[in-house]
Amino acid sequence: MSTISKINVPKDGIEGLKENFGKDFLPGFMVSLLALPLSLGIAKASDFPNPMYGVLTAIIGGIVVSLLSGSRLTIKGPAAGLIVIVAGSIADFGGGETGWHLTLGVIIVASVVQVLFGFFKLGKLSDFFPLSAVHGMLAAIGLIIISKQSYILLGLSTKGADGNTISSPFALLGNLPYAISHASNNGAIVTVGLVALAIVLLVPMIKVPFLKKIPIPMIVLLVVIPLGSYLGLKDMKGGLLKFDKSFIDILDYNASFEGVKNISVFVKYVVLFAIIGSLESLLTAKAVDMLDPFRRKSDFDKDIIAVGAGNILCGVLGGLPMISEVARSSANVNNGARTRWANFFHGFSLLLFMLFLTPVIQMIPNAALAALLIGVGIKLAHPKEFIHALHIGKEQFLIFVVTIFFTLFEDLLVGIAAGIVTELVINIVNGKKLSAMFKAPTKVEESEFNEYYVHIYDAAVFSNFLGIKTALNKLPKERNVVINLANTKLVDHSAMEGFHLFKHDYEEQGGKVTLTGLENHTPLSSHELAARKQG
Repeated sequence: MSTISKINVPKDGIEGLKENFGKDFLPGFMVSLLALPLSLGIAKASDFPNPMYGVLTAIIGGIVVSLLSGSRLTIKGPAAGLIVIVAGSIADFGGGETGWHLTLGVIIVASVVQVLFGFFKLGKLSDFFPLSAVHGMLAAIGLIIISKQSYILLGLSTKGADGNTISSPFALLGNLPYAISHASNNGAIVTVGLVALAIVLLVPMIKVPFLKKIPIPMIVLLVVIPLGSYLGLKDMKGGLLKFDKSFIDILDYNASFEGVKNISVFVKYVVLFAIIGSLESLLTAKAVDMLDPFRRKSDFDKDIIAVGAGNILCGVLGGLPMISEVARSSANVNNGARTRWANFFHGFSLLLFMLFLTPVIQMIPNAALAALLIGVGIKLAHPKEFIHALHIGKEQFLIFVVTIFFTLFEDLLVGIAAGIVTELVINIVNGKKLSAMFKAPTKVEESEFNEYYVHIYDAAVFSNFLGIKTALNKLPKERNVVINLANTKLVDHSAMEGFHLFKHDYEEQGGKVTLTGLENHTPLSSHELAARKQG
């Protein structure tokens, strides 16, 4: 039986608010302290004309989307993972007000696509993407964030020796020594930036209990706001935020499609926003479900509809796109949140901050926000991610690196496509039949002892796992299930991870799952979820 009695599961809706107000308000407030500076920084890094738009998105994600979402504990808001897409869209549409307006149009159309994803129950498509390609995409995003935000942290120009502005991540990293050697007098910005980065990187290592309870971004702000004022940073050039528009002004924009000269660019960013945003949200919801102490399962299709609806509102009001954000969601769970109302209180707290603390928020140096984003980038592209990919298997490391390279060299869409193609080629080389590319023959048998045997043939890999998962999800609950893989030639890492997650979820609901038939398969590494091939 499940370790959590249904009687103890928190109520939802208004009853849940009454029951858990005290237990949800504090986690929501604590997450808002984490979300405020990050939302401002993400808006700045995304080249939106006003950092307030990032907070606007988080407010909508909390106050509005929390009431519609299919997940209980995720926090909705702007995410560092979408910076590359948003900034790229604005730049490709000419930058400035025009680029921003047309990007808002892209966001609205992509959001409608997200809503359709949910209505047509396509949330399950997240299982199609190979895990190493997804992790490679996130690592590449981290490297892009680091390459761009390093210049802001140090107060440097992004112009190269030839006088042209550099945008390529490879070129930005390569040009950094030149930019440093030709920097003007920007000691105050560098000081604030390096102090903020030191806090981001070093404070988590300090084993002081009370520090663990304070979000790192708030520690950064408590230090750098007075430091920036002392050093005389007084305008945007020096690094301070200036809010020159109100929420009412945001409503005045004209996000028409006039001026879109290349419809392929428009379509490209619609696809990127819809797919990458949906994928990140679904992966976060899955991860948070595993952290939920009450073992509740999200309705992924409903959640995507809610995120899409929220993004439509963000696009109309001028805000950034939102996703279910993993760091804030994890903090929400760790702080003891019980229901969706924690997300609501997170958004409500941010609204109060913007109404009453704007003068203080205007004093946040840009270099400090850059340091916070570099901290996010380091987490995404940390060396341990490369080591983990190699530990799973050399072939997974190859997929991981190929995805990173093509994302940095071209863009996210090309990068994730390159990772998928690499995985397909590797699977074919390892014995996967072309006929099993997207279909895995699966047979389910019920024994006289009320046990279920699931026989899988040919191959179990990322590209055909959707069919396998559909068959598994149709099994009655609280039974003994045996998954027989003896007749497969290949089981890749994504499928092994999928079986592992199914076993975890099914056994949480009182059943038992046994994986058999891998005795004659050779694992491609020592990792417990490594790919395995036979023959």
